[in-house]
Amino acid sequence: KWYGSPHAAPEGLPKFVYGLPELHRAEMAGASYISGVGCNATAANLALLPLVQGGLIELAAPTYIEIKVGSSESGAEGNSGSLHAERANVVRTFSAFGHRHTAEIIQEMGMTNASLTMTAVDLVRGALATVHATVKPGVTNKDLWKAYRAAANENPFIRLVKEQRGIYRVPEPKIVFGSNYADIGFELDESNGHVVSICAIDNLMKGASGTAVQCMNLMMGWDETLGLEFTGLHPI
Repeated sequence: KWYGSPHAAPEGLPKFVYGLPELHRAEMAGASYISGVGCNATAANLALLPLVQGGLIELAAPTYIEIKVGSSESGAEGNSGSLHAERANVVRTFSAFGHRHTAEIIQEMGMTNASLTMTAVDLVRGALATVHATVKPGVTNKDLWKAYRAAANENPFIRLVKEQRGIYRVPEPKIVFGSNYADIGFELDESNGHVVSICAIDNLMKGASGTAVQCMNLMMGWDETLGLEFTGLHPI
């Protein structure tokens, strides 16, 4: 359904742990096989993590996810759309729905009604996931603060960004360039139960190589943060 062809080795799937430590940390200790994860799925799942783990949203209700991505998400093979002569000043939706990383969101978050839209922007690296979901009746801002703080406290590479003043009031990819950090934030419209959850990552780090090293550290019984505490390239 998602990749357009049958899985080449379905018998091997039970051997693998899904490679996002924030979701499967305990299972990775001593694991023999850990899968790589999609960078967009990483951003979306980390935006959803506090809401789902806190039991705060209606999983059966429609959940809309929009992710803005840089050119490095195009992969190793070049194409005309990833050339910056053509990409400069672009905000281009290239997948309105049906993106293959949707499968990882459905699998890991237990959602049956999630839709993912992908938009290319004038960046080289970075991904910003914006999730629109519906909270359960009675959920308040206080409940959300508790859930997001818990996610940040329990995971060394998750940071809560929610400020009233300054330039960087919500998560922004620029701040995490070159780092393994995922910045998360939220806003709740209590009048209608609409919550917006945001996650910013560097797709080449937290969305790829950084998480791979994090998984290796856990497999080997090393400190999870080993080699990964670089705070990023900003303000370069």
